[in-house]
Amino acid sequence: MITKPQAQTKMPSLLATNAVFIGRSMRLTLRNSEALIMAIMLPTLLMLLFTYVFGGAIDRGGDYVNYVVPGIILLCAGFGSSSTAVDVAHDMTSGIIDRFRTMPISSMSVVAGHVAASLIRNLFATGIVIGVALLVGFEPSAGVTDWLLAIGMVSLFIFALTWTYAAIGLIAGSPTAASGYGFALLFLPYISSAFVPTDTMPGWLQGVAKHQPITPVIETLRGLLTGTPIGNQAWLAIGWCLLILLLSLIWSAWAFRRKAGVR
Repeated sequence: MITKPQAQTKMPSLLATNAVFIGRSMRLTLRNSEALIMAIMLPTLLMLLFTYVFGGAIDRGGDYVNYVVPGIILLCAGFGSSSTAVDVAHDMTSGIIDRFRTMPISSMSVVAGHVAASLIRNLFATGIVIGVALLVGFEPSAGVTDWLLAIGMVSLFIFALTWTYAAIGLIAGSPTAASGYGFALLFLPYISSAFVPTDTMPGWLQGVAKHQPITPVIETLRGLLTGTPIGNQAWLAIGWCLLILLLSLIWSAWAFRRKAGVR
């Protein structure tokens, strides 16, 4: 008796798999519109608070809005990226990863899909925050090239930070725990040059504020958008972002293998 050879299931390309999971994550974003609204509203409200309530005391010249907007942009990126930890933790604890592992696909693509979708929605939210900043008096001096470089810097920062939150979501025991762990990172912009110059801080805090990853990114954005001196801050910002991205990718891969196995 001659038996026909069974046709092997063809494994889809990595590009096609990632596209499917990016689409899935974007649909989840549209269904959870409250998270997107909060990622826009909180930084906007903080910008209005610092500009109209504290701005006069911090800078009596009325130019504080130009100083604070780059920090608010990164704060917006942080708020938006933090939801990735919750989304990844939900997938890891809901059993859906086990279903994906039965398919001829790379299961890790589900995490990459969350990261790519986060980058898209955070750039959208950042654009809205910049639009509000222009309405309240932000006056950038940037040309087209400067704006493109600023967008690239923000994109790199969001990409690196989102992978960090993805790793947090992978190791967290629940979405609630992931939200709590990720919340701690949102304090970093406050201990930086985002809202006040670092030389106005106590001496023991200045070293932390000047040498943490957020400060060079903010100073780079501030220089690109408002023309302040950048110096070597741009290279420090890129270096920090690439280092964070590399470590987060290694951490994510290790955590995924530990909790879900490898396909």
